[in-house]
Amino acid sequence: MQEQGAAPQHGPAGRRGAERDLIIDLVRFFCLALVVVGHCMMVSPVLHRDGTVTTENTLTAQGWFVPVIWIFMVMPLFFVTGGTTGLQSWQRLKARGGTGFEFAQARLLRLVRPATALLACMFVGLWAALLLGVDPQVIQLMTAGAGMPLWFLAAYLAAQLNIPLLARFHDRAPWLTVGALAGLVVAVDCFRGVLPLLAYANLVFLWCAVQQLGFLMADGHFARLSRSALVGLVVAANLLLGVVTGLGLYSGDMLVNLNPPNFCLLLLGVSQAAFLQLVRPMLGWVAGVRWVRALVAVAGRRSMTVYLWHLPLLVGMSGLLLLTDFPKPAAGTASWWWARPLVLLGVVALLLPVLAAFGRLEERPTASVHTRGRPAGAVVTAAVVVFIPVADAAFNGLTLGLLGGGAACFALAVLLLGRMPERVVEQVPERPSAARGGLSGGQEGGPLPAGPSSASVEP
Repeated sequence: MQEQGAAPQHGPAGRRGAERDLIIDLVRFFCLALVVVGHCMMVSPVLHRDGTVTTENTLTAQGWFVPVIWIFMVMPLFFVTGGTTGLQSWQRLKARGGTGFEFAQARLLRLVRPATALLACMFVGLWAALLLGVDPQVIQLMTAGAGMPLWFLAAYLAAQLNIPLLARFHDRAPWLTVGALAGLVVAVDCFRGVLPLLAYANLVFLWCAVQQLGFLMADGHFARLSRSALVGLVVAANLLLGVVTGLGLYSGDMLVNLNPPNFCLLLLGVSQAAFLQLVRPMLGWVAGVRWVRALVAVAGRRSMTVYLWHLPLLVGMSGLLLLTDFPKPAAGTASWWWARPLVLLGVVALLLPVLAAFGRLEERPTASVHTRGRPAGAVVTAAVVVFIPVADAAFNGLTLGLLGGGAACFALAVLLLGRMPERVVEQVPERPSAARGGLSGGQEGGPLPAGPSSASVEP
């Protein structure tokens, strides 16, 4: 029997569109919440007597941080769930006659539109602060700190835009595809000492490999494993992780292993995917609770806005507090830790007007049914235009000038992409048995769902 909140499995990736999985949406919400809470415990600016400002990462300085981050490094889990929802979205679009370029167009619009607003607002706000006399060193510090979420945007886009191609490989040889990507990850790790810039290739190879685990989950490969096999996967992945970090091949700090990413995060992804399958029955019950489902739905529709804006708002709030007489306990003291819930509440309070102003940019931009899709060249050009400033920021760091240039590039990409045309699907007449078939969903020959029942609005 299928657990509550889960979407039915329909076989290989070539099937007609799959319904959304409420359990996956719940996990994505948990990952986002954990990232926001974690950042609230990391940012700690310090104003020195000479007027300079530095930042301290109080959380990473704790002796217990390294073993705890093995458990709470949820970025691989985010890509696993992103692979599941991404594959299902591609299957729905493909079932309506959509193409890979239309999928890329929708994905770019979904992520680039809210990011454009963020970059533009950051550029205007920080430039105004500079004109008002704020020290350029402080401006640069705030720019670099607030721009950290952009690496995720680059990695997530690179993985998501490859979904149509990787789905084709997955259909033919799912395990071979994962193995090939894992081999590329290891190869990059082996040569990154000689060619340091090569390490950034794993922003594509590593996260695509982790995303493939989500493909396997979407197609029921993990569901077919016994509980003992799933426990074995969790244990084996963590044991191998302990070996490679214990031998000094990789750092034991998973935050260090995050950017640029390496093989350790793939091992974490395997462990987290298997563990997620183990706890699906419990999560199914939680996802079925009405108020939980409502909360996840509301938060999920604005998840990218929350992710992109929470750190800039946290950095800005912390910087402004330095200019006031508000009590500022020393980082790491008991008073500092007790103040963290207040900091979190402050970030949430600042997020509310931002969500009201910019949250709708995440919603799927759908044009008239008579609007034609954008040419493939426009979609490819938009992708290149987006990745140019992101790559520059990854290699050289984010600056105020790059913020302005990035906002212009992202705005150009949105203009190139236009709006996503809606495909008209010819409705298949319902068979008598299907007309009263209850909630089984996805009947062969039946009409596709009218829209996503998702926390995260997907095409």
